[in-house]
Amino acid sequence: MTPAALKTYLNNLVSKNLKISTMIWGPPGIGKSSIVAQITQQHKIDFVDVRLSQLAPTDLRGLPVAEDGISKWYPPEFLPRDGKGILFLDELNMAPPAMQGVAQQLILDRRVGSYTVPEGWHIWAAGNRKEDRATVFDMPAPLANRFLHLQVKPDFESFKTYALATKVHEQIIAFLSFRPSLLHKLDPQQPAWPSPRSWVMASQLHKATLEIAPAVGLETESEFAAFVKVYQSLPDLECIFLGKGDGLSFPTEPSVRYATTIGLAVRAGDATQAYNAFTWISQAATVEWVQLFAVDLFRSMRSKGQMGTLAQLVKQSEELQKFMQDFQGLVAL
Repeated sequence: MTPAALKTYLNNLVSKNLKISTMIWGPPGIGKSSIVAQITQQHKIDFVDVRLSQLAPTDLRGLPVAEDGISKWYPPEFLPRDGKGILFLDELNMAPPAMQGVAQQLILDRRVGSYTVPEGWHIWAAGNRKEDRATVFDMPAPLANRFLHLQVKPDFESFKTYALATKVHEQIIAFLSFRPSLLHKLDPQQPAWPSPRSWVMASQLHKATLEIAPAVGLETESEFAAFVKVYQSLPDLECIFLGKGDGLSFPTEPSVRYATTIGLAVRAGDATQAYNAFTWISQAATVEWVQLFAVDLFRSMRSKGQMGTLAQLVKQSEELQKFMQDFQGLVAL
């Protein structure tokens, strides 16, 4: 499933209070733990992220302490004691068998040593697959059989929705729109390679005018640097935002087209600028480019709280209204 579909599925588990242990499988860097964190924020519940590969069995079971001649296990402080939340066992299959054995007791019995998982908590886990060249151990069959298993894969549309909402650099969104195959390209021979996680880091570097190779690798940075040069060929976006773009043509080069549509969608500061950009591109570009622009524009306007105002402006234009009727199944105003 896509990251967006995974988020919907996990959201339903929490909404319907289904405390079924759940295992999320997927390649590194696609945002598995980030999605789980977003679910906890959405439902305003607690989040405990435990990296099992970094722990020893006693770190989870606790330490034995003599008390009145009896050895008692004192559980670690990071395990939840009350309330509601998600106990997330990340890197589960990277943990050695002894550690997985302790985790198995926690997952199957919701307890380990003297510790019991509070009633309001879900237990979810995540791990990488063998084909991802990760150093993983086989999961014991009894443990695997107690999980729901969700397979997640990279998906550009899911990433773009996230990127627009979190203000990932416009040029990175435009580049990946042009070269979506570079969203996730695992290279086990190199320490830096492109993934959704590393592109978010690259955005921070690019905003600080630093090279992005340390995040996504030299080869990918070279392609990105060549793409950035197309911004010299963009039409005057400021004129378009002011409603003065009648004499401007839509670019012919595909890379410049992606840069133009993303630039207009991201840079539109309010509903009026968005409406002017929508009007211009609907007159200058073919339907498929208008459609691509509209989807991104509406995402951006929703994140800025301007969607309602934009909807009212669109209703004043017969041409834009016709476009919205043709694509009403795609986007809901």
